[in-house]
Amino acid sequence: MNKLLITIVALAGAQIAGAFSVGPQSSTVSRRESFEKAATLFGGAAAAGAAVALGVPAPALAYPSDETPRTSTRMGGLLEKYQDSRGWVILAPSGWNKFDGEVGAYDVKWQDLVDSKENVKVSSSPVKSNTTSISALGEDVKEIGAKLATKREAKLIAAEERLTEGILFYEFEFAIGDGTHQLLSLSVNKGRIWSLDTNTTEKRWKAREPLYRNIVGSFMPKLT
Repeated sequence: MNKLLITIVALAGAQIAGAFSVGPQSSTVSRRESFEKAATLFGGAAAAGAAVALGVPAPALAYPSDETPRTSTRMGGLLEKYQDSRGWVILAPSGWNKFDGEVGAYDVKWQDLVDSKENVKVSSSPVKSNTTSISALGEDVKEIGAKLATKREAKLIAAEERLTEGILFYEFEFAIGDGTHQLLSLSVNKGRIWSLDTNTTEKRWKAREPLYRNIVGSFMPKLT
């Protein structure tokens, strides 16, 4: 697994839960402190265990008021519906190799038959039951994207939020220094934080972009 693409699932659930929750003696813990922990978990291997130096968070942004429909197109058979027993659905690449459960790396991965750099991964880890939204990371999605880009030694192309079927998603696009182009989607539901990342090479990005955007738009961390 590329060290720049390590996701939260590579770390203990207790650590992640700590980044999203307020303990018995932590009533004064700020969102900034929580995000410092979480951003470290999301960072690349070079940043593991190091605190993220942040300034005062930007003022809270308005929660999205408009729903964005979940993607349902299968692109003429290039994608097929996959429903996982853990309670999530996605349109996955047809004909790709599927791998289940590499501890500390992903829950499920799809990989192109020819090029292993072409892959889609879904990861998850538990958080406190009172954590109901990815906004626990912070409410300025662009600031979060910039911090994640730094940890990946990447250029942040885009950072957006959307509300689909009542779930808030933070979505990021990165051009990573090793030549990887990545779409990353983060969300929280059912007491878990969910990470979906799609990866390809910069050379293949334009060809893969429609496929990968459909995959990201189709993911839903609940059964519908």
